[in-house]
Amino acid sequence: MMPSDSPATPPTGTQTLLRGLAVIQAVAAGARDLKAIAAHIGTTRSTTHRLASALVEERYLRVSATIGYRLGPRLIELGFQARDELPLAVLAGPWLDELSALSGDTVHLAMRDGDQVLYLHKNPGRNGPEMRSRVGQRMPLTRTGIGKALLLDSPQAEWRRLFDGQPPPAAVWAGREEPGWEAFHERMQVYVAGQYAFDLEDNEPSIRCVAAPVRDASKRIVAAISVASTVPYMSLERMHALTPAVQAAALALSHELGG
Repeated sequence: MMPSDSPATPPTGTQTLLRGLAVIQAVAAGARDLKAIAAHIGTTRSTTHRLASALVEERYLRVSATIGYRLGPRLIELGFQARDELPLAVLAGPWLDELSALSGDTVHLAMRDGDQVLYLHKNPGRNGPEMRSRVGQRMPLTRTGIGKALLLDSPQAEWRRLFDGQPPPAAVWAGREEPGWEAFHERMQVYVAGQYAFDLEDNEPSIRCVAAPVRDASKRIVAAISVASTVPYMSLERMHALTPAVQAAALALSHELGG
């Protein structure tokens, strides 16, 4: 993309705001110097330098001689503030802690964000290796147990659209046959009837989870809770045994929301 502005005419107003946000997004995507940032957002080097310098001054970015530009502490502060201002995450805390203590596994709280799962909270588990999931991470709805729980009330046409539109998992392991739509559809019907959902290594090898939906006062699914661990700690028998506890935590949180 060719630079679209002149060094003699700095961008102002809304254009400046959008370009400043674009600089942050470029750094978040891995751009570490002015040349890379400018190429990413399509501005001249001088304009990019002005934008980046202002963002460093306001602590939205930081810069060092060895690494270059990185996201700054102000974004960390705002990120935690945004998370803490979500009543859902605050209300869920005691129930997630209780479920974590009961199971010893990793416990997640997530909501739907467009066509993806957005993780709002994570209690690391004591069993097995640490899950790679993190707060703020997004995952495909149809590839995760917690995502399937968020889809329990969705029409079957929506299931199909998401199933067809979301890519296969990044890690395809030897001997794993990708389940087709019919198998997915059959599983979802079972989950709707039972008001729970499983991840049976659908997205990542050796990772399984049990999930249940959280509803608000209108009975609408607004979030989901899951318990996840690796296969040695999460046999099918244990998954079924954990299902009532996960559902109980989801129901308790639903009651907090008026559900």
